[in-house]
Amino acid sequence: MVISAVAVLVTLIYASYLDIKDRRVPFRTWYPMLVVGLAATIVLFYQQTGNISLIFGYLALVASFFYADYLDNRDPETPFRFSYLAAILALPALSWFIIPAISSGKLPELQLIPWYVMFVGLLAYVSYRESKKRPERKLTAKQIKKDSLMDSNVETVLTRWYFVLIIIILAIASFYMIGGGNWGVSGVYIALAAVFCGVFYVFGQMHLFGGADAWALIFIAFCIPTFPITPLLNTPPLGFLSFSVLINALILNLVAPAGIFIINVVKKNRAPLQYMFFGFPVKGENIQESWGFVMEDFNEKNGKVERKFVGFWDSLRRMRSEEGRIYTKDLREHPEEYEKELGLYRKAGTVWISYAVPFILPITAGLITAIFCGDFLLAIMTALTGGV
Repeated sequence: MVISAVAVLVTLIYASYLDIKDRRVPFRTWYPMLVVGLAATIVLFYQQTGNISLIFGYLALVASFFYADYLDNRDPETPFRFSYLAAILALPALSWFIIPAISSGKLPELQLIPWYVMFVGLLAYVSYRESKKRPERKLTAKQIKKDSLMDSNVETVLTRWYFVLIIIILAIASFYMIGGGNWGVSGVYIALAAVFCGVFYVFGQMHLFGGADAWALIFIAFCIPTFPITPLLNTPPLGFLSFSVLINALILNLVAPAGIFIINVVKKNRAPLQYMFFGFPVKGENIQESWGFVMEDFNEKNGKVERKFVGFWDSLRRMRSEEGRIYTKDLREHPEEYEKELGLYRKAGTVWISYAVPFILPITAGLITAIFCGDFLLAIMTALTGGV
């Protein structure tokens, strides 16, 4: 785990640099840490348990996420690789049924058969739908955001949210295998990883979380399932490192809003109180040089520019649907599509935008502090309760 932690940390530092520089982390950035981390985790599980079924269960979980990413980002012009689907379906069959039956000489967990049938049916259906896709026409950035809003019919919802059901099945199967004595205590790490990673994959799909940030947390869970060393504040009861990384990252990230508020007060920037913590004004004529999203709506009436701040729930809705939220990156890369908005920003003089510190930086800091110090939230709760 120490070797895996070093590989993950080096990759995260490089990914943080890319995110600050270009606001984009190519998926191939994660390959070095995955090669080292996945191999190290397999060795760890083998040394701890010698349980081949457990190792295949771990591989089934990891492979499911890679396959979901393949389905989400496949180029319709390339042939669909049904061999990937065959591998994904084979891994849980080996883990849940075949290997336990061979090693114990007993019938496998029959309760898992309906869950496996659901697993096969969902992936087969979504894969078939994906294989029938054809290249789409070229769209503008605004059209892409508009077309991303999908109808709420059952077929479309199933195609979009199937992976939630896949994660539920994998988590339930993990608890069955643990309860049946096939995986032992180490199987808890797989069950926890299924839930934890599933939540952040869905958050990424809903645009409630940055894609690179979500993958960073998912891959930390895959590559460092437990603490490589005993931290100063001791190991949390479950010993699941990724959760401590997330908690520490969230606590450390609270420093940024406080700093922004102080800067706004010192510079005498005026806005409703909540916006003073999360944004700052920039010159309208230079907004394309900044990073973030626009926190105000503008209108021109009788030659006068009217403005109002976007409410919290409206902002959340726009972030989720990608409709109506304007990012400075889009203004920079597609200025021809935002001529009206850019004109209004210039006339307005200043525009409030969100601060844009990539969350991958607190994640990196959260990993370092979790490994060496431990879980900040647990330490705070322990201090408040007097160690009870």
